[in-house]
Formats: sequence, C-alpha cells, structure tokens
Amino acid sequence: MPKRLELLSELVPQAKAIAQRVNPDNSNADRIIRDVQEAAHEGGAADYPKAGQAEIDAAFTSFVKLHAAALVVTADPFFNGRREQLVALAARYVGPAIYEYREFPAVGGLISYGPSLAGM
Repeated sequence: MPKRLELLSELVPQAKAIAQRVNPDNSNADRIIRDVQEAAHEGGAADYPKAGQAEIDAAFTSFVKLHAAALVVTADPFFNGRREQLVALAARYVGPAIYEYREFPAVGGLISYGPSLAGM
C-alpha cells in the first residue's frame, strides 16, 4: 500500500487529498487503513473513512464532497469481482486511481502495482 500511494502521489502531485477504498469486511482492513494512513502522513496526502460493500456508489460521491483528487483501491476479492464498476466510478467521481492487480487497468483503470490475478 505505501508504494501504491507513493506512485499515485508522483502521478498526481497536485492531489492534496487521496481517497482510499477499503472493504471493512476484509480481515486485514484495520491494518490496511493503518498502513495507508502512515504512508499518507509521510507523503502529505489525506485519507478518508472506509465504506462498506453496500455503499460503493455512496462512497464515491462522498469522495467528491471531500475533494479527493486521486484514489487508492485496496486489494479485496469483493472489489476484484466489481472491477468494471470501480474503474467507472473512479473515472466519474475522482479521477486517477491505482489498484493492486493489473486486471483493473485492463478494463480501463489508470495503473496498478502488484501481481496479476491470472498469474497467481
């Protein structure tokens, strides 16, 4: 997560606020949020509250209200199955986004940093 946040900050240096999408049902959610918050404090980016599965659309509209200029989407099986939806919402409401898996850029996302799901 810190490396993805670093790459996104380099791609969008004018972003004063970077949002994150975390599935709170993920057993690693607290650790993921903590890692992003620590990296954000080092890089000067802001972090935002996580949103649950039922609030995908609402989360993206809240990012607009919070003036998020970029997005980090965390790795999660729930998100992997909704790649097209997440990529479309990021493009509509936030703009540049980074994902863990290369399957997200394959459906129109900006960039990924991590392994290929198919390769794993």
